[in-house]
Amino acid sequence: MSPSSATPKPLTPLREGDANICRHLKQAAAQYPHQLAVAVQRSHRRALSQRELRYSELDFVSLDRRSDALAFALNAHGITRGMKAVLMVTPSLEFFALTFALFKAGVIPILVDPGMGMNNLKQCFIEAAPDAFIGIPKAHIARRLLGWGKGTIQHVVNVTELTSPLAAALQTFMTGARSLAKVQRQAEARLKSDPSAALTPYPMVKLHIDEMAAILFTSGSTGTPKGVVYSHGMFEAQIQALKQDYGIRHGERDLATFPLFSLFGPALGMASIVPEMDASKPITANPQRLFAAIERYQCSNMFVNPALLDRLGRAGAALNHKLPSVERVISAGAPATIASIACFSKMLNPTAPVLTSYGATESLPVSMLGSTELFSTTTITDTGAGICVGRAIGGVKLAIIGITEQPIADWDCALALEPGEIGEIVVQGPMVSRAYYQRPSATLAAKIWDETTQCYWHRMGDVGYLDPQGRLWMCGRKAHRVDATLNGQWVKRYFSIPCERIFNTHPQVKRSALVGVNLASGRVPLLCIELEGALTGDDQQQLFLDLGELAQQFEQTQGINRFLIHPHFPVDVRHNAKIFREKLASWAQSRLDH
Repeated sequence: MSPSSATPKPLTPLREGDANICRHLKQAAAQYPHQLAVAVQRSHRRALSQRELRYSELDFVSLDRRSDALAFALNAHGITRGMKAVLMVTPSLEFFALTFALFKAGVIPILVDPGMGMNNLKQCFIEAAPDAFIGIPKAHIARRLLGWGKGTIQHVVNVTELTSPLAAALQTFMTGARSLAKVQRQAEARLKSDPSAALTPYPMVKLHIDEMAAILFTSGSTGTPKGVVYSHGMFEAQIQALKQDYGIRHGERDLATFPLFSLFGPALGMASIVPEMDASKPITANPQRLFAAIERYQCSNMFVNPALLDRLGRAGAALNHKLPSVERVISAGAPATIASIACFSKMLNPTAPVLTSYGATESLPVSMLGSTELFSTTTITDTGAGICVGRAIGGVKLAIIGITEQPIADWDCALALEPGEIGEIVVQGPMVSRAYYQRPSATLAAKIWDETTQCYWHRMGDVGYLDPQGRLWMCGRKAHRVDATLNGQWVKRYFSIPCERIFNTHPQVKRSALVGVNLASGRVPLLCIELEGALTGDDQQQLFLDLGELAQQFEQTQGINRFLIHPHFPVDVRHNAKIFREKLASWAQSRLDH
């Protein structure tokens, strides 16, 4: 669908005490009440055909009214402004309505990635100390069995009615949980007793732009998950970036494969089309269902992570499928390979870019690079230059500082390295978070106060450099660098991405991971390898000889001469790209020790 020919009226300028992301939904509901806001795909049987796919839809005014009704209902249930509420709901119409209802009511959603693992989830809930828990039955069962939020949760709402024969047994695990439908009916009954109130829109809570609006936990793929404090000011900055830097316009339709990003659709006046898939494990998605949703709604935008991008690209090549309606694709969450972007691009019109977006939960987006420019960097990436992630978007400042594990309290311009020097990436901008929730030591380690701008710099935990054109190049995580030593003396520093990209050019290497191991003489670099196919013992020895010769050709990899083949790298479930190098390092060390 083409964007609406009508130009949206500008919002009233945001004042410090008037912030709430829902003001964008209110505007869309007033100006374009019956345009599509959300569509959710469902299949009724395992076999796939267009006829077996069903779609539930809400227009902007219906989404606005439903979230109003839910905000009233949550208040009636005792969930009010300033409380923190865990939201564990699968992508659905209820997910959208509930999230906007929480924002309208000034309730702070706690959003976690179910793929982070049970132990991490429990720790997240201990730190967040939620007042309420809103979720599907499966989430409530886990909450009771595993003790999530025990001692702090006072209000419990079940989003799905229990109608199966197991309902009574399930209810045993959800003592105190009231169904969302029942909460709504009770609230509606109260409103009907006062006809004037029944027609009154929910009085949206207005907050200071720096006031806490949500807590979003990091994935934990490179350490313990941390709760990032989001403000409505941060959300506003992200919306402006999507409009101004990414060019998203009112009336577009987005294939939304990541729940948080899908919420920006209605706030942008863009319809969010949610395909049937496990958003926490996108690698398991059925490509034909996604293609069907794009075709039905003529989606112009797609937000996909690298694993899903690769899966869809391969499926498109096998089916000779095209996506003529798609005008742009945004890839984020982990570095996508140039080969997978090139494969996916074959489904698009020549003018439709794949935009690689760099950032983190603490600051997103930071920089952006179009696929055409990315393709021009292939050769230098494969020879150890790192991955180009583009230029800073509007309002964002980038700098590189020396690598250190020590906190840096105050910013000084002298901290910034010269172009071409590799160091830790730091960013400043309106979408940069100010703190982690209840993690003062983590906040101290990640934030640098800038007295001149009265804003924080965020230390990304990634290493890289700026080139003379102002483009940012990524060289991996700071924690994944390997500092080689010999007899207690420092020898050389190795960075993960530059080294791995060199070795990944070998046709028998599917992917590689640089780790550090300890020998009697000191710490040395070792390369773990995941193969494209099986090899015999003699072939493995030849591969190791080839890789050793390859290492000597480039300054970045000279000195790497130890290799181990791993059957299948441990990776995060969401991106299927973030390699758990800490686990590989332990595995490699154990192999050497025995």
